[in-house]
Amino acid sequence: MNINQLKPRTARTFAKRIGRGGKRGATSGKGTKGQQSRAGSYLRPGFRGGDNRLWQLFPKQRGASKKPGNKAPHRKHRFFQLKHGKSTVVNLGVFDQFSEGQEVSAEMLVAKGIIQNAKGPVKVLSGGVLKKKIILKGFVFSDSAKTKITKAGGTIVA
Repeated sequence: MNINQLKPRTARTFAKRIGRGGKRGATSGKGTKGQQSRAGSYLRPGFRGGDNRLWQLFPKQRGASKKPGNKAPHRKHRFFQLKHGKSTVVNLGVFDQFSEGQEVSAEMLVAKGIIQNAKGPVKVLSGGVLKKKIILKGFVFSDSAKTKITKAGGTIVA
């Protein structure tokens, strides 16, 4: 076998030439009029026909578009709002239901029916009076709630 007798295993393929007449009809699959039907048309990524690009519609980092001296607030897009998960709030007086020296967690509050679920953080506020020494585990505390717990003799476990 000589070099001039070598043949590739696969047949050569050529790019389909569109819009040069032939069997695809008058418009050759490009529609009738408009920018994309013309020869050599190119639309850069993100171009929406002169409308705002998609990433321009959404809110930026806080204060990013606010210029110094401009008193107008930073406006968010009218259709897009960030929803932040809020922590479940429990007042300190609720913990008087538990017995002295008991370790209380968020799961125990769910079992008693005090809160709906313990998926997110559970924050303890200083509402009410705590009269028992209780061990609180896995909560987030306000500063005033921390002082009330330590005054009552309770402990906070991280």
